[in-house]
Amino acid sequence: MKSIRTQFLLAVALVGTLAFTTPITHAEDGLPSWNDGKAKQSIVAFVEKVTKEGSPDFVTPAERIATFDNDGTLWAEQPMYFQILFALDRVKVLAPQHPEWKDKEPFASLLKGDLKGALAGGEKALMEIVGVTHSGLTTEEFEKIVKDWIATAKNPATKRPLTEMVYQPMLELLAYLRANDFKTFIVSGGGVEFMRVFAEQVYGIPPEQVIGSSGKLKFELRDGKPVLIKLPAIDFIDDKDGKPVGIQQHIGRRPIAAFGNSDGDLQMLQWTAAGPGARFCLYVHHTDAEREFAYDRKSHIGTLDKGLDEAAAKGWTVASMKDDWKTIFPPAGK
Repeated sequence: MKSIRTQFLLAVALVGTLAFTTPITHAEDGLPSWNDGKAKQSIVAFVEKVTKEGSPDFVTPAERIATFDNDGTLWAEQPMYFQILFALDRVKVLAPQHPEWKDKEPFASLLKGDLKGALAGGEKALMEIVGVTHSGLTTEEFEKIVKDWIATAKNPATKRPLTEMVYQPMLELLAYLRANDFKTFIVSGGGVEFMRVFAEQVYGIPPEQVIGSSGKLKFELRDGKPVLIKLPAIDFIDDKDGKPVGIQQHIGRRPIAAFGNSDGDLQMLQWTAAGPGARFCLYVHHTDAEREFAYDRKSHIGTLDKGLDEAAAKGWTVASMKDDWKTIFPPAGK
């Protein structure tokens, strides 16, 4: 049976901090929310050797590409992927226009508050939910809907705004890399049109540096105005072996650093590590049940099983939230 992640990525594909201004010197700490352990030391050591001119591992700024997964790597993904929450909320908004949903699954269960019952239909149910909530809109209409939603949406477990469910240590890492002339990209299984709405504001990553799953688009003239319409048809799934493909198609350079948290990111890390010269791969390991969530091999969301084994075999860095991060989230209201 396909995992919830796989089912959702298939469905969504049907439709679709402040940066430092000067390089960080050795005397400065660009990663203050990281404990001074092996994970932090490995990050700093890698950045220093690839940015030091004259070093045998020196990499020109044009080739300093770093790719980041989003869900579970840059922000939380429990108790459910946030884009699924968006789709479920959209069903409630659209329900008055669809009285037939009262007797039609998966919508009937959703409208009764029975999420488990709604998702019992598996991939087919998710496709229906995402199909009606993500397609038939212009890209501008969809952007506004997502922007309005995320401005008030909260995590159902923590009750914090979703934009505060980002990881402070990873925000610092993004800024630290950019301060050292890295270009940072999101390479995620989430919907590309969804992530582009908030990526620049939340992570400092502009929309053209966001790669994600996508649905097909269609050019139309509406009242004489050119628009792009989101269609209920698969274009690209940016997960697992799709990630290296997406990187090649959209960036055209192999990353020298890659960051993920699940087996869905494994091929991206493998692709990165296989290149010549200095390479860096890091897994964010969810080990802190008190401050966030603890899960890995057995989780139906963010499964990290094969990735843990490969990290151990290849010497990749594994950052434990519990042991390596002084804090998880930014202060409330920031």
